[in-house]
Amino acid sequence: MTFPLVDIGVNLTNSRFDNDWHATLERATAAGVSHCIITGTSEKGSLDALELCRKLSGDFPAMLSCTVGVHPHEADNCNVETIPFLLDLARENPDLVVAIGETGLDFNRNFSTPAAQEKAFEAQLELAATLGLPLFLHERDAHQRQREILKAWRDHISAAVIHCFTGDRKSLFNYLDLDMHIGVTGWICDERRGLQLQRLVKEIPLQRLMIETDAPYLLPRSLKPKPKNGRNEPAFLPEVLKGIAANRPESEEEIAALTTENAMRFFGLGRSGSEV
Repeated sequence: MTFPLVDIGVNLTNSRFDNDWHATLERATAAGVSHCIITGTSEKGSLDALELCRKLSGDFPAMLSCTVGVHPHEADNCNVETIPFLLDLARENPDLVVAIGETGLDFNRNFSTPAAQEKAFEAQLELAATLGLPLFLHERDAHQRQREILKAWRDHISAAVIHCFTGDRKSLFNYLDLDMHIGVTGWICDERRGLQLQRLVKEIPLQRLMIETDAPYLLPRSLKPKPKNGRNEPAFLPEVLKGIAANRPESEEEIAALTTENAMRFFGLGRSGSEV
């Protein structure tokens, strides 16, 4: 049985999907995925996400939206032209651009300096506040600092989701205390790394939960059979749903209904042509 699902984070502009977009979305539709949000991670990546939405809209009407933003790994490349560029993308395409991000802090790899990350993050917080758009957030090994910055801006931000949450109980409740949503990926299907998330997922209020693949990354390890190319895709979102349901009291159907409703409300889907 399939349930209508929204994949809130898909890296469909990744080269592993090149020229396979139609087949990918056809498989997603067959699996019950009714809407996908393509993640923007840089100036070019955000433009590519938007253009891919436009390119595919004829064959998959109202199935695609996107975010525009600068990932912390790309923060060193965030310059005086970046934020105005993202602002224009969002203002000129309100039917497709549904959030600012992927933004946040990543002190695990520091592909960009912490100072550059914080500067780019705050600039995007201001952008989200200006536009009234929600935030699509990344965070790794930077919880305390990210929380401090978010707390200072929270009254100015309409909504925010911590995408691909893999943190501990303290960080989960700190984000929930800031009235944020939590995105869960196939990490929960990992019998090695996902044990902490399996224990914590029942602590997430259902009205704050959303699901995502983060494709082509984080292929659910519980998936059988696994694709030979090892690529994750939106069609595998039901496996994430299954992993969540195995660790919560509600049924898959209940979780599907509420997470879809949450995503529609959070991203404003169903308005300006972005229907699920």
